[in-house]
Amino acid sequence: MALPLLNRKRLLHGLAVGLLAAFAAVALWRLGWLESLELRTYDWRARILAQASPNRDRIQLIMVDQNSLDWASNELGLGWPWPREMYAAVADFCRRAGVRALAFDVLFTEPSKYGVSDDQRFGRAIETQGATVLPLFLGRSTGQERAWPPDAPDPDVRITGMDSWLYSRREQESTFPRAAFPPPAIRSRARLLANVASQPDADGVYRRLPLFALFDGHAVPSLALGLRIAGAENLELSLQNGALHLGGAAIRLDASGQALINFRRPGNYTVHSAAQIIRSELLLREGRPPTIDPDALSGSYILFGFVAPGLFDLRPSPVSGVSSGTAIHAAALDNLLAGDFIAPAPEWLALFLLLALPVAAALIVFLVPMGHAAAAVIALILPPIVATLSYAQGWQVPLAGPTLGAAAAVLASLAVLHATEGRQRRFIRSAFGRYLSPAVIDMLIRQPERMRLGGEQRTLSIFFSDIENFTAISEGLSPEALTEFLNDYLSGMTNIILDEGGTLDKYEGDAIIAFWNAPLDQPDHAIRCIRAALRCQKRLAAMQPEFARRVGRTVRMRIGLNTGAAVVGNLGSDARFDYSMIGDAVNIASRLEGANKVFGTYTIVSDETLAASGQAFPTRPLARVVVVGRSSPLLIHEPMMPEDFAARAETLQVFERGRALYCRGDLDEALRCFESFEETDPPAAAYAAQCRLLLSGQGVPDGWCGDWRLTRK
Repeated sequence: MALPLLNRKRLLHGLAVGLLAAFAAVALWRLGWLESLELRTYDWRARILAQASPNRDRIQLIMVDQNSLDWASNELGLGWPWPREMYAAVADFCRRAGVRALAFDVLFTEPSKYGVSDDQRFGRAIETQGATVLPLFLGRSTGQERAWPPDAPDPDVRITGMDSWLYSRREQESTFPRAAFPPPAIRSRARLLANVASQPDADGVYRRLPLFALFDGHAVPSLALGLRIAGAENLELSLQNGALHLGGAAIRLDASGQALINFRRPGNYTVHSAAQIIRSELLLREGRPPTIDPDALSGSYILFGFVAPGLFDLRPSPVSGVSSGTAIHAAALDNLLAGDFIAPAPEWLALFLLLALPVAAALIVFLVPMGHAAAAVIALILPPIVATLSYAQGWQVPLAGPTLGAAAAVLASLAVLHATEGRQRRFIRSAFGRYLSPAVIDMLIRQPERMRLGGEQRTLSIFFSDIENFTAISEGLSPEALTEFLNDYLSGMTNIILDEGGTLDKYEGDAIIAFWNAPLDQPDHAIRCIRAALRCQKRLAAMQPEFARRVGRTVRMRIGLNTGAAVVGNLGSDARFDYSMIGDAVNIASRLEGANKVFGTYTIVSDETLAASGQAFPTRPLARVVVVGRSSPLLIHEPMMPEDFAARAETLQVFERGRALYCRGDLDEALRCFESFEETDPPAAAYAAQCRLLLSGQGVPDGWCGDWRLTRK
């Protein structure tokens, strides 16, 4: 039956608009302009669809965390790096436990600074343990070795079909001319040597790992594959049709031999502190009960690595803002055991989706008998539904390109019908774009009814800042110069806050007030807040020469960060309102900004914010303070960039020792600690002055616990 004329026109219009949008999406995809967006959409799928591990009882991690470093320092008097005898104790405990295989995600590229005997002791331990995998690092410009050392164990990895695979792919991406090996006393005792070199995607996120690489004619397995081989017998490997066949599983590889990891939910694997494992082994040697029963590790694959912030093995992954490199290897091993890596879609399938989904979106808008808004929603959710279902079945299909194509088709189809809505969108961007983040603006465009008075209680991470000695700065500048200076300063800081997904609450003169986790959920809001503060301080330091020239003095800002419950929403009158926040947590953030004056610091973060960030940044515990308006003390910290924390590690240890003495009331000893570096460290100077004040009076009062009572806001 022939279609009515109107429907035929709509069909033709839908096909024309859909095909134009589809061709545009294909062009953008081919040019690589969608890669960054595609990676972000992949991370969204990975986080949403992450499943529990089917091998959570077969994979366990032993991690050097901050508690391990503290235990070794306090109980054994050992600094970092540890002697390799510590790793030998781990290997001995694993042998005692009867683990299936053990892999060290630790590069032993130099002889031990404790002498050859230390390396030999470690070598004997891993040889006795048996199924131990040690790492090597393959590179193109790093590494001293250009040939496989004769005393290193043969990789013993035979992959059928390797020559054909290399011929059809880019061989140079899988072949490395240089390598860094462990010292002879160690490498000769290992069951296997495995490559730990990997590269993130273009946005710095680790989503894939090479399962093997070539060096000097040898196929070198990745750490995960090496551990799988070490824990199995007669494991056959072959390359066929772009996939690595391992046992009964086929793992599709990209052109460089990398496999796309199917990440599990965070916290899937049992994690043991290295300190507890080593302590248990030492207790067992003495015939005493261990803190960890060796049977708990029996039959498991064990990965040993670092998770302490100062050891720099933290990497971004799709399901977590920061993961340890060892956890990424564990996820790859999990996929090897389950045979469920994510398979990249064939090019023909990607092209089909890029063409079909925008056309389908346009046809839905033109032909489906429902409201245009409802039709647009259905059309736009088609690509995410297809991509999500494909990911759930183990396939990675493009989402950004089809979504953009569908969006373009929908927008073109609705251009005339929704002219008034277009004006409304422009009004929202004009009215609110200067103080709301782009994500909030997009939400308001989708839900303009949110622009009403009222609020909701949410957990926020809150940012308060102001400029030190701003009154003196303003008095020395003309109104025009002051305005220009403030505009440049506020623009630089605000851009960072918005880039981190924050919502700008308001400016109060030179002060900036912002928050995260509203109105949109941001699970990593505390990390974003702390990172924004550190970035703002770094940006101000870069702007310092120009500011100093213009205002005649050094410009510094103080920042206070806190996380807690607050009421957030559109607050104000019927005629004028702002998206803002109120609550005790907001007041605390303001007080912490002012607390910088007491300690001579420039960034203070509350313990609540640090805990919510998962200890993602190194910090110096400053004090327990009682701020104005509260009776209970708060633990506050000074956050630092990892490189700054590492450079000041020794001084910070002395500070923490002095602070502990101060809290115990041992003011004389505390003063001696702080006096040793008070000229170069303002917090130490603040503590030293407080010690002298107390010593000159009646000493510490009854019930002393070292709290600071702040009397100024």
